[in-house]
Amino acid sequence: MYGFINTCLKSLVTEKFGEDTWEKLSSLAKVQDTFMTYEVYDDAVTLRLVKEACGMLDVSSEVVLKLFGEYFFSFCKQAGYDTMLRTLGGNLTEFIENLDALHSYLALSYQEMNAPSFRVEKSEGDGMLLHYYSDRKGLYHIVPGIIEAVAKDFFDSEVTMTILNQSEEDERTGKKEHVVFLVKQERRSAAPVERGPQLVKDHGEQEEVLERMRERCAGLCGHQPHGPRPRGGRSHWGLVRSVVLWGKENLRYTFTPCYPDKLWMEEKAFCNAFPFHIVFDQDLMVKQTGVNIQKFVPGLQTKDIRIDQYFTIVHPQVTFTIDSIKKFINSQFVLKTKTEMIPQHQHTALKLRGQMMWMPSLACMLYLCSPKLRSLQELEERGLHLADIAPHDATRDLILLNQQRLAEMELSNQLERKKEELRILSHHLAAEKKKTETLLYAMLPQHVANQLREGRKVEAGEFEVCTVLFSDVVTFTNICSACEPIHIVHMLNSMYSRFDRLTSIHDVYKVETIGDAYMVVGGVPVATASHAHRVANFALGMRLAAREVINPVSGEPIQIRVGLHTGPVLAGVVGDKMPRYCLFGDTVNTASRMESHGLPDHIHLSPSAYTVLRDQGFDIQERGKIEVKGKGLMTTYFLFKNLLACEAAIMGQDGAESCLYTENQPDQIAAHVPANTTETSERATLASSKSSSEGDTTTELMASPHRAITPYEWDITPAYRRNSGDGGSGEIILNTRFCHLL
Repeated sequence: MYGFINTCLKSLVTEKFGEDTWEKLSSLAKVQDTFMTYEVYDDAVTLRLVKEACGMLDVSSEVVLKLFGEYFFSFCKQAGYDTMLRTLGGNLTEFIENLDALHSYLALSYQEMNAPSFRVEKSEGDGMLLHYYSDRKGLYHIVPGIIEAVAKDFFDSEVTMTILNQSEEDERTGKKEHVVFLVKQERRSAAPVERGPQLVKDHGEQEEVLERMRERCAGLCGHQPHGPRPRGGRSHWGLVRSVVLWGKENLRYTFTPCYPDKLWMEEKAFCNAFPFHIVFDQDLMVKQTGVNIQKFVPGLQTKDIRIDQYFTIVHPQVTFTIDSIKKFINSQFVLKTKTEMIPQHQHTALKLRGQMMWMPSLACMLYLCSPKLRSLQELEERGLHLADIAPHDATRDLILLNQQRLAEMELSNQLERKKEELRILSHHLAAEKKKTETLLYAMLPQHVANQLREGRKVEAGEFEVCTVLFSDVVTFTNICSACEPIHIVHMLNSMYSRFDRLTSIHDVYKVETIGDAYMVVGGVPVATASHAHRVANFALGMRLAAREVINPVSGEPIQIRVGLHTGPVLAGVVGDKMPRYCLFGDTVNTASRMESHGLPDHIHLSPSAYTVLRDQGFDIQERGKIEVKGKGLMTTYFLFKNLLACEAAIMGQDGAESCLYTENQPDQIAAHVPANTTETSERATLASSKSSSEGDTTTELMASPHRAITPYEWDITPAYRRNSGDGGSGEIILNTRFCHLL
């Protein structure tokens, strides 16, 4: 089928059920999204679409095909075939009888079109019999949808169609489907008589209207309503009859043709006037031919030649017998010369198209025809010229017009292909744009990136409260010096990929990474009340994720230090080349100090972070007072776990993270906090015994009862170097656990 049919089906689905339904349907049927109007597609494509549509809508194929038939009629009207369809016939019978002629005309443009065929015959009772023939089985339910829509729109009538028979047509060659419909047509009920805006209901008003109608009729007759009828005037009955018939149909009138006593035309003149015609009898013996058909099929000049020796019937596909031809007498017949009968100077077979007329008095059939040609190129291929076609034959004009139409179709086809290419490119462009936006939004907050893309200046914003997190890898410097750079890249990529996934789970913003340092903030750039909870859960997830990353030197899982601080920050975009969304303020500095003064595999909290997270369902223990660079003595804390969430929820496994930030957390806190008293007591006892064995130096730095939990032997992070004011070498600040032990 041509793409026009599949495009109609797509339009039906999108208009009635939505674009999403079509996308799902085309995906299930495994067909492309768009079809070219003048391109031929396999029938299986349409049949798959119909089959999947039946499954999706849970209806029978009869319902889907009938709906398609109704929509196909309106789709053809919208495509520009409205006037052509309206002029096919003055009633439904004539319309159906001329459908084959319409298909024959369209076949000039759509050369591969294999349209169905229709034949109408009178029924014994009311209605008519519609014979439907098609090479495609199972699509006959489309016919009632089309015919009912045509009757309703063009002829203001209602049609009911019943299937009487469905079989293989004996008179037709090949395995063709033949379905017989009983068609009953009823005119719609007329609307009530109107007088102005109101309906005529009262009996007196009806009499008044009738009287005015009588006066009007009398005026048309040319005499007074109750006076004598003048000579030559029309009778009352004749006038009323003409008015009634005019209201019922389009001005009916009686017409009786007049025939001459003899045909005033010479045989030679007839054969010249109709150069392409054949007369044959009931036995298919050729009796008479036109002059030009003799020229291009020389064998017809021989006596006692049967027409079926030289020609085959292409359309309608019936056996070459008089009885079969009579059944399709109202159809347009296409005959084709047999291959073995083609003259040597002709390279292609000659096709004739025309009308069959039965002449009872002579018991002969007249085939009045002309060459079937689509273009001037085909005219040349068959050795014909326009002069070979009779001047009165519209085929001459049809060839020239169709030549222009074929050129327009080719241009239209090229435009469709370019349009489809642009659609595909646009789709790819949208996909690439989405990738670009994803990459851009990974570097900058979405609203900031949009402002920069629009050329607007991004103003710095102050956030009164947020939670900042820093982390680094323990002994990262030693790892770098002991292995190849590519191993470091693989290790950091594995670690950061896991951390990046956690940022999406807990909805925190990744600010930047420098070397092994990873910086995250909660509550910026979108303020949220649960910023500390999100960052705390993210930190717990970081610690779990880091255990899945292997140290390339020792072969053991790496360890990280994490520091958190809560406070105000100023956020803004810095730089023109590779602009970055940066945070400024003492909060950032303090969070960095919490990380640098932390312990391996521990999450270090500042006092302000502890205040926000206290009594919120987290297991937090006091570390004690420590000396913090630039801050003096600070009482800090360690975060160990979330009492209200399992590891799967924190790591975002199987959608378990959806329950982390609900409104009923305070109720859960009260239910879970007491359950951990024993664990906390045991941890404190262990820490006290370890503390007494390490001496005063350890006590000074590790006042918390949890100081013995973390191993210190791997903590060899280099000391901080503070530059001197005069640009000298700077002062070494011993602030790591390893340095203090030395």
